[in-house]
Amino acid sequence: MKMIFIGATHEVTGSCTYIEACGKKLLVDFGMQQGLDMFENVELPVAASDIDYVLLTHAHIDHSGLLPLLYAEGFKGEIHSSGATANLCSVMLQDSAHIQEFEAEWRSRKARRKGEPDYKPLYTMDDALGAISKFVPHEYDTSCEICEGITVYFRDAGHLLGSSSIVVTLTENGETRKLAFSGDIGNTDQPLIRDPQYISDADYVVIESTYGNRVHNRPTDYVTALAEVLQRTFDRGGSVIIPSFAVGRTQEMLYFIRQIKEKKLLKGHDGFPVYVDSPLANEATNIFINNRESCYDEEALAYVRQGINPITFIDLVRTVTSDDSRAINSDSRPKVIISASGMCEAGRVKHHLKHNLWKPECTVLFVGYQSVNTLGRSLIEGAKKVKLFGETVNVAAEIKQLPGVSGHADVNGLLSWAKAISGVKKFFVNHGEASSADSLTQRIKDELGVDAYAPYSGAEFDIISGEITVDAEPVAIPTKKKVNANMNVYHNDLIAASDRLANLIKDSGGRANADMRKLTEAINKLCDDWQL
Repeated sequence: MKMIFIGATHEVTGSCTYIEACGKKLLVDFGMQQGLDMFENVELPVAASDIDYVLLTHAHIDHSGLLPLLYAEGFKGEIHSSGATANLCSVMLQDSAHIQEFEAEWRSRKARRKGEPDYKPLYTMDDALGAISKFVPHEYDTSCEICEGITVYFRDAGHLLGSSSIVVTLTENGETRKLAFSGDIGNTDQPLIRDPQYISDADYVVIESTYGNRVHNRPTDYVTALAEVLQRTFDRGGSVIIPSFAVGRTQEMLYFIRQIKEKKLLKGHDGFPVYVDSPLANEATNIFINNRESCYDEEALAYVRQGINPITFIDLVRTVTSDDSRAINSDSRPKVIISASGMCEAGRVKHHLKHNLWKPECTVLFVGYQSVNTLGRSLIEGAKKVKLFGETVNVAAEIKQLPGVSGHADVNGLLSWAKAISGVKKFFVNHGEASSADSLTQRIKDELGVDAYAPYSGAEFDIISGEITVDAEPVAIPTKKKVNANMNVYHNDLIAASDRLANLIKDSGGRANADMRKLTEAINKLCDDWQL
């Protein structure tokens, strides 16, 4: 039995882990990289046609997005997931294929004008449909032997509708080992979906670390925090553009906005329109409703039992066609535009940014994680100009990130999830930027007293002996600044905190003078205390 780490190693996206056991070859997730790579990933050690099973934690594209490519390259096995994940992938993978085909055609038109060859899409709609046909849905908390010696068990991870932690029990030649894969662990007290459910025991655990060195700064009331952003923007005549993941975050935003309208929290802007400009988001919203009994939390179910759809309301406009999308920017009223993609890397949101980023009365509100080297991350970090469709656009709109609205657990949530598992011999920390993964690795060692290891792509582990047989080295993408993997992890945390403080100072220009003075005094006191 062996395990090889392929993707999301010292990076946040592109999740993939390879397992050989019981004469079978498995993948846990096969996700697409979003943003630019920091490190090279090794190739799968076998051909796609040799893979017997894929175990899928959830439907987000950074976990599922390369499944159509796997199918195109010869995969004929089964894809095991929760039922809701299978439902979501049925629309998300088709949407991804549509984007691949559309962008290939757009690039090909440009190439032809230059006399260059056409671009080929990464995969096609037929490939996506082929992958979708391979799904085998499972209920939560029900063990299933997928073949002799391999049993899987899906546990609600509380990250997205249908998201799962997966427990894999392997028995070969009289030896049994239990592996747990966290998937993406959800934040607590999220709207709509349940909190993450814990796992009782495992021999080895692969845990994500997206926020492995951060504590969420949670507003006491998400609805009030969002209402304040809308009020301020609408008062100056602007619109709020929310780049949002079509699945999960969009539905949460609708849930919040429904409560804002229900409680009449905005003054002077009754009946403000809300546009959801994403065909995928509209389809996903229906899937949320269809899976409400298995995935909704009690608060959301209370609406349902009263005959109320908690994610719809009057003045909600769902656009489907391109003409409908373009018409949104002809509406001069203050409004909310929710559009994919959440990191501004593709999709219709880029058109809305082109029309609104240069307007100082508008706000671009980020409500989710932004990976390194994405347009969303650049905007949060203070970019003054960005390129959109080959055109330079000035950034004059207010750029805001709503704190605490995260589908990922923070470091305290990750540690709580990890502490609940008994019998663990080693943790493997993945799915986090280098500083985050290394920091969580050290925290697990220090606070849980359990061995922990943050692999780079290509690292191999012998599941029976418990030994790391290949301790892979980081291979940086040539044009990127190489991360110093040997830097003290707590120093990395300190640098991350200083970046956060710098952004806080930069964004404080509009605060009251008394607040700015108080912040200045606190910083000076901190420096005095540490004799800087």
